[in-house]
Amino acid sequence: MANKTYGQLCPLARSLDVLGERWTLLIIRELLLGPRRFKDILAALPAMGANRLSERLVSLATDGIINKSSAPMPIYELTEYGELLRAPLITLSLWGLKLPIDERIDASTARAELVALGLACAIKPRADGETHHIYEFHVGDEKLHFLVENGRVLPRSGSAPAAADLLVTCDLCTFTALALREITPEQALQAHRVLILAGTAAQFIDALMGGDMSAGI
Repeated sequence: MANKTYGQLCPLARSLDVLGERWTLLIIRELLLGPRRFKDILAALPAMGANRLSERLVSLATDGIINKSSAPMPIYELTEYGELLRAPLITLSLWGLKLPIDERIDASTARAELVALGLACAIKPRADGETHHIYEFHVGDEKLHFLVENGRVLPRSGSAPAAADLLVTCDLCTFTALALREITPEQALQAHRVLILAGTAAQFIDALMGGDMSAGI
């Protein structure tokens, strides 16, 4: 099925020709957290339905935004071109923080890994750009981690692929407050709102003192 088009040369209109269909940006949001199986994406977006998800994935692959690998089972991930959407989508998410919460919104859909997309803005690699660190967080029942490599910070779902340099556990309220800079890492430690299972308090403070999610990228 061909994408609908606004029929305008404007780059914004052309971007919306590709990204403007309902659910499309949320699929990309999920893939910002790492490669996903079809069932994983559908579990995060159950109201979308399998048929519509299949259509959107085909369209995104056709437009060069995602790749599909087939072994041992189909996995979807962003292409290098698709990764260029990370900054604008996080900026759009931060803009949405100021919107009122509609009474129809299901509060149970809150997920720490989505907060992590914004918190990644507050983790600043060392200036030499040669750092390699893994920060893992256990937030309630969720596990997620940050890969800090060559000046980039990538939030990822699930446990880290190797031993983490820093392993922290906290609840979702605390994790969100840290991301929004409503509390500092020092305050979270002093109030016993976080527990460091690996690494040191100094590492925790140093990792999260570099930026401000609420101020954007």
